[in-house]
Amino acid sequence: MARRRRQTHAGLDAWPGYVDALSTLLMVVIFVLLVFVLGQAFLSVVLAKRQQAMEQLTQQVSKLNDMLALEHDRTHTLQLSVASLRSAHDKDVAMASSLTAQVSQLTAERDNLAQASQQQVTALGAQLEELRHQLGAAMTMLDISQQQVHDRDHKIDDLGLKLNVALADKVEQLQRYRSEFFGRLRDILKDQDGVQVVGDRFVFQSEVLFPPGSAELSPKGVAEIRTLARTFRQVSGQIPSAIPWIMRVDGHADRQPIHSAFASNWELSSARAITVVKLLIAEGISPQHLAATGFADFQPLDSHDTQAAYARNRRIEFRLTDR
Repeated sequence: MARRRRQTHAGLDAWPGYVDALSTLLMVVIFVLLVFVLGQAFLSVVLAKRQQAMEQLTQQVSKLNDMLALEHDRTHTLQLSVASLRSAHDKDVAMASSLTAQVSQLTAERDNLAQASQQQVTALGAQLEELRHQLGAAMTMLDISQQQVHDRDHKIDDLGLKLNVALADKVEQLQRYRSEFFGRLRDILKDQDGVQVVGDRFVFQSEVLFPPGSAELSPKGVAEIRTLARTFRQVSGQIPSAIPWIMRVDGHADRQPIHSAFASNWELSSARAITVVKLLIAEGISPQHLAATGFADFQPLDSHDTQAAYARNRRIEFRLTDR
């Protein structure tokens, strides 16, 4: 019993030691944990600062990379500029060489031209001297020619006077034959109404020869023209062949509007003159001495607006004249 109590008492005496040991161990563990936690916190702070420093360094590196890229671009641009400048320099050098060669060639050509020009000047001087001699000779010949021209002018004046005299004589002769022709016609047709002599013209009123508005001769008109042709053949046979004469047949109309197959008084007056010429040719008058002309209503004898004036203006005129 007593032993059992001693054993129990001994067991109870060992427990506080365990407790102390465990307490001490726990404090050590807690201290270690505290140190670990503090170390972790310190390391976290240090790592955060390093991370921030790394980010700053990364940004700086990025900026440096950007700056380096810009420098590379600038360097490339400068290299291109240098290459372009070198190429331009090479071209300038080549151009300068070419210009130098051209200047040398032009200088040589200028010297050659100067020499050739001098030779040409010398040759031209000799030619000029020769031309002066020729001009002197030409002036002498010109004086002679002027004298000859002066003599010829006198001869031409003399010939002109003679020609005028001859023409005047021919005109006078033609006037004489005209007077004879018209005189004979006047004697033959002196009692004929609508036939008269006006100045140097023998005039038939249109109604004597043609129906109104027609270019076909009436039977009476055919007879009148045949009588004129016979008289004219007698007179024309006496005219010398040297006189250039012509019988002109002129057709005239009045200014009244025309109402016939003809478009206007031009056609009517011309057709009547041509009809008379054809009959004269048929009667043996040479066509070389005949001419037909139409004047429409633009050469009136009477400018009044009366039927009598219209009748006077409708006419066929015969004029013996020179060509």
